[in-house]
Amino acid sequence: MPEVGIFQAPEANAFATGMNRNNALVAISTGLLQHMNNDEIEAVIGHEITHVANGDMVTMALMQGVVNTFVYFFASIIGHVVDRVILQNERGHGMGYFIAQMLAQIALGFLASMLVMWFSRYREFKADAGGATLAGRGKMISALRALQREYEPQALPGQLAAFGINAVARKNCLLSHPPLGRAYCRITKYQLS
Repeated sequence: MPEVGIFQAPEANAFATGMNRNNALVAISTGLLQHMNNDEIEAVIGHEITHVANGDMVTMALMQGVVNTFVYFFASIIGHVVDRVILQNERGHGMGYFIAQMLAQIALGFLASMLVMWFSRYREFKADAGGATLAGRGKMISALRALQREYEPQALPGQLAAFGINAVARKNCLLSHPPLGRAYCRITKYQLS
């Protein structure tokens, strides 16, 4: 059983942290305790405990480290190719190597972040299913609805709608959590195993 803590914050939030199941912490904000009922809080805690049980914190840290290693490795190869083959520098690393490597790290890093965030969203769906299994499907649905009411952007009135960016934000490949509407639909449509 992980330790459970409460932290001061006005918004509804919770997280799990720790390097292994035997040394983990589930933290819940005071805002979450104020904005949700006991059933919804139980589902959120079940979601976070599922992260602990699945070792998601360590998995994400390891994945980020491995991906960063590949980014650096391939960026160095690209820098070397640009410096030696294209610019035909024969001694050491020239300025072409460093510039090409830096630009390659930025581009490859962006692509790597998309992969890591996709995996994070996948783990969030699994944690939602775990929360539904531990607390009950109805409680998880209610918790997702409560979060959606608090965090999902509201429709903008009339003339202001032209300035909205909601559609762009929903398609962002760099989000670590899935849109709450998708999480809600997934829990309500599919049977949990």
